[in-house]
Amino acid sequence: MTARALKYHATQYMPRRAAFGVTTQAFKEQQGRLQLVSSAPTASLMLLQWLQRYGWEILPHPALSLDLASSDFHLFGPLKRHLGGMAFETEDDLISELRNWFDNLDVDFFRVGINSLLSRWQKCIDLHGDYVEK
Repeated sequence: MTARALKYHATQYMPRRAAFGVTTQAFKEQQGRLQLVSSAPTASLMLLQWLQRYGWEILPHPALSLDLASSDFHLFGPLKRHLGGMAFETEDDLISELRNWFDNLDVDFFRVGINSLLSRWQKCIDLHGDYVEK
């Protein structure tokens, strides 16, 4: 989650959950882990305390942990291979090609990336942050 998303969550989403009758107990039953992005120090302290109070474990985002970022290990490799050898005369040509590539990706491409990221995060957690995949 970005700092902006955390701030929105703290000021907009949490109060709305209460308005719709989502209880603290219901939220506690959804305990999990949340890994913050590198901009997290600017995140809402209120939200971080609220998450911790209800059983969510806050994982710090490791600096320069490119092997754990879904975009770096799953998205950019295939995109780089797709664009390899191409030349673009204008920025608009590049943007058009990028839009075309993204528009033609199958939903399973993203599902596989997200599922792979979860196992990578778990390996990192199990090894106390000493996980790097080459």
